[in-house]
Amino acid sequence: MKGNAMGGGRRVPDVQNRRVPDNYMLTRVGVTGVKKPVQVARGGRTVTLTPTISLFVDLPARQRGSHMSRNLEAVAELVDESVGRPHPSLEDLCAMLSRGLLDRHPYATTAEVEMRADYFLEMRNPSGRRTIEGYHLLARAVAHRGSRHLVRKSIGVEVTGMTACPCAQETVRQIYAGRGTGKGRGPAGPPTLSHNQRNVTSVLMEVPEKYPVEADDLIRLVESSQSSPTREILKRPDEGRLVLRAHLNPKFVEDVVRDVLRNIVDRYRQLPDEVAVTVRSEAQESIHKHNAVAERVTTLGELRRSRAGPGLDRTSCA
Repeated sequence: MKGNAMGGGRRVPDVQNRRVPDNYMLTRVGVTGVKKPVQVARGGRTVTLTPTISLFVDLPARQRGSHMSRNLEAVAELVDESVGRPHPSLEDLCAMLSRGLLDRHPYATTAEVEMRADYFLEMRNPSGRRTIEGYHLLARAVAHRGSRHLVRKSIGVEVTGMTACPCAQETVRQIYAGRGTGKGRGPAGPPTLSHNQRNVTSVLMEVPEKYPVEADDLIRLVESSQSSPTREILKRPDEGRLVLRAHLNPKFVEDVVRDVLRNIVDRYRQLPDEVAVTVRSEAQESIHKHNAVAERVTTLGELRRSRAGPGLDRTSCA
C-alpha cells in the first residue's frame, strides 16, 4: 500500500513504508492501554470483563514504522462487533487477535497480544461467610507466521494474599526463650509473633489448544500456597482467625513460589511436558522500605524431572 486516499482523490504518502538509514529490526511495536468490554462464557457461566489490551508485531529492518491503526481495526472487528456473543476465554480472544494482526501486517512475522482484566470470584471468609473477592486475569497469545499461523496461548492469574515471615518468627522465639518469658509456640499454644506482608503472586501457563486451564482453579491454587488468603469483609473473630492461620503457616516468597510450582505439578498431571510456567511472588514488606521477590520460569517437564531430586532448603532473610 503506497498511500491513503484523501478528499479530492489525492493520496497521503505512506511514511511507515519508507526505508531508514539504520536498518535494525524491532522485536515489538504496537499499542497499549486499549480497553474494551468482553464477554467470556466458561465454566457454565458468562462473565463480562473489561480487559486492558496490548497488541504488538515485529518490524523488519526495511520498514520505518508499523501501521498501528490496523491493530485497532483488528480489535474493532473481533471485539466491538462481537458484543453480545461470548468468547470461550480471554486467551482464545488473544489468539484470534494475534492471527488477525498477522493478516493485517504482511511485513510482520510475529504478533503478540496481552490482556489484563479485573475479575471477581465468590469466596468464603474464615467464619464461612460468602464474600466477593477481586483478582486479576492474565492472558497472552503469540502468533508466528505460517500456513496456519502457529499460535501459543497463555492463561494466568494474579492473587493478593498474605505471608508471615519465618525468620522474624524464629528470632522472636529465641528472644523470648532467652528472657525466660516462654519458649515460643507450645503444643497447644499460639505461634510466636512475626511481621507479615501483603503478598502478590502471579502464575502464567502456556497451554495447548486442547488443554484448557480454568482461572478459578489457578486462583485457589495460589491462595493455598500463601500463608493465608486475604478477604474484604472480616469481623473481629475472622481477623483473628486469618492472622492466626498466617502465623501458623509462615512463608518466605521463595516458599510461596515453590509451593505454587509443587501444586501445579500435582494439579495438572494431564498437561504435556512442554507447557511453559512462570510463577512470580512479591512480598510488600511491613518492616522494610523494600520488597522481596522470587520468580521461576520453567516447563512442566523440567519441574517433573526435578521433583525426584533432593529438596531445596529455605532461603534465610538477612
